[in-house]
Order: sequence, then structure tokens, then C-alpha cells
Amino acid sequence: MTELTTAFKPDWVSLPGDTIVDMLEERGWTQVELAKRTGYTTKHISQLISGRAPISEETAVKLERVLGSTVRFWLTREAHYREALVRERERIALRNVADWLKRLPLKDMIRFGWVRSIADQGEQVAECFRFFGVASLAAWEKEYAKPTVAFRASSKFAKDGGAVAAWLRQGERRAAEIACRPFDKTAFRMALLALRALTIEPDPKVFIPRLVETCAVAGVAVVFEAAPRGCPASGVTRWLTPEKALLMLSLRHKTNDRLWFSFFHEAGHLLLHGKRLVFIESEDSPDKEKEEQADTFARDFLIPPKQVTRLANLPKTKAAVRAFATDIGIAPGIVVGRMQEQGWLSWQLLNGLKVRYQWVSWDIGSAAA
Repeated sequence: MTELTTAFKPDWVSLPGDTIVDMLEERGWTQVELAKRTGYTTKHISQLISGRAPISEETAVKLERVLGSTVRFWLTREAHYREALVRERERIALRNVADWLKRLPLKDMIRFGWVRSIADQGEQVAECFRFFGVASLAAWEKEYAKPTVAFRASSKFAKDGGAVAAWLRQGERRAAEIACRPFDKTAFRMALLALRALTIEPDPKVFIPRLVETCAVAGVAVVFEAAPRGCPASGVTRWLTPEKALLMLSLRHKTNDRLWFSFFHEAGHLLLHGKRLVFIESEDSPDKEKEEQADTFARDFLIPPKQVTRLANLPKTKAAVRAFATDIGIAPGIVVGRMQEQGWLSWQLLNGLKVRYQWVSWDIGSAAA
């Protein structure tokens, strides 16, 4: 069950002057008496008590001498008061843009633990701004409303810009936790050769850490993160810096043939298309050619072209598929997926050879076979 939190942000703000008044009452002094002892005018003392005049360093020293406590106490009291005023004004202002929250998959963001659930709408907006690392709605629009990425997504599902932006941002946050060497194209290509053999491993608790570690050495941060509602992406490639790339997978299709094809497809973007990737939305995208190139890269990397004729004539049996997969060093489920995609095998046949996954929590490596 989602826990609803309400940060202690009272509508009232305690004035430092309230503390001054309390101390005067303890001593039986008037504001006139305090003015005499501090050397200030009674008008200035009145302004200090009402909050119209701030407690400066000089004033803090005088209050320490006359009323007690410390300079730090008075300056901290003043700083807390001014901060509370700013936060209260900001909270009220953010309520005016609370409709922005409707553009986000907020329920899933809370469920996944990306943000806290906060009762006050202004505070919830601030919480989401902190998640995205922006100070305003205008900054969010500029940075995330039109992200420059190339991503695999089903054209059967409408894409929600806010959901895609939230998923991408979580990828950035997770990637920041992964230490990577500078990107090395040759090293990454060599890493892919090792990772192709890893497709045989069915347990994500085993292959995901190895996948992440191997790619990090080549400058690629691999992140597995469930996609929120409205975000149909199965994979994303994005350059975070000229020397660090993000390769993000959602496990939306939940089978090993789809997972590995998406991984090698995104890897193909990194190797083939440089560091200026374009957002791909549909079959009508102007970058359809790049998507086809990445598809070809993934298909050929998983099953070499010289094996395709043999695959096309493969008997439609579990034994034949397993033998073929063992011979070329990949998982049988990937062979089944390729045969189905090519129309050489019915979508209803041999699916038992595929490994299925489900998200059991929202941490990297949490997908369970």
C-alpha cells in the first residue's frame, strides 16, 4: 500500500520577533528598553519584531549581548524564518501549475518509489521537480518534453510524453550510479561478443549484473527499469555525455527473445549511429532507416546470416531448435522468436522454449525468471 506523506509545512510561520517578545516578557522589559540597551531606535526594534527588518550579523551580536543565546542562534532563527517564507510562497505558486502532474504517470512513479506521495499539490509538484532535476515547469518543458532519443516502441500503443520523460529520467538517475570508463567503440563491440553467449543464462540475477559490469567497462550504463503506464518503450539509447551512453530496457515484452533482441538493437544504435540519435515514434518516422539498420544488426549478431538458410529449413520441433541453438551458442527461445518473426513458425508453437520474466521489485536485476 502506498504511504501518503505530508511534510511538516505549517501555514503559519514563526517570527524571530516572537522569540524577542518572549524574552522581553521574561525580563519585564518593553521595546523601548530594548532599544536603549541595543542602541537601536524603537522603530527599528518594532520592525525587527514584526519581521519587516531582518536580523543581520550586527543585530545578532547585539541580541546575544542583551538578551542572551548566541549569534548563531539568532542568525539561524532568522534564516529559518526567511526560508519558511520562501517555501510557503513557492508552495502556493506551485499549486498553480499542479495540472502538470496530470501529464505524469504519478501513481506509478510513487508505486515504483521514484517519488514520494505528498498530500499538498504544491509540495507534490516540488517533489516531481526534484525527481527531474529542474527548478520550474519551463525548464522541464525544455529538457524533457521533447527528448532526443531513439527508442523501440510498439506503434499499437499511444505514447504519453510525460510517461516517456519520467522513464527516461529514472534511467538517467540510475545510470548516474553506474561508474563507467570512457566509451570505447571497439571495446563495446568486443563486449557484445561475450554478451551473446550470456543469452544462454536464464537467471536475470546472474546475467544482469554481468551485463551491466561488462558494458560499463566499455562506457555504456545499462539500466533495467519497469516502464510506467503510457510508456510503451522496450528499450532506449541515449548519450548522457560524449563519453557515457545509457542503454535502458523495460522488459515490457517479458520474454528472453524480446529482451535480448531489444538489447542488441539498442547496442546497434550506439555502434552504427554515433552520438546524435533521433526520437523514433512510428513506422512513418523519418528515421525508419536507422531503426531497420539496428534491427538488422541485432538479427545478424544473434543469428549469423550464414545460418539463416539452415534455420529456415529447421524442423519445427523442440529437439531441433535446441540442437541448433546449442550449435550457434544462443538461447533456444531466441531461435524460436526469430523463426516466428520470419513466418517460419506459428506464434503458438514452441513458446515453452522461451524464458519468461516478471518484475518482482523495482531494483536493477530484480526481474525473476
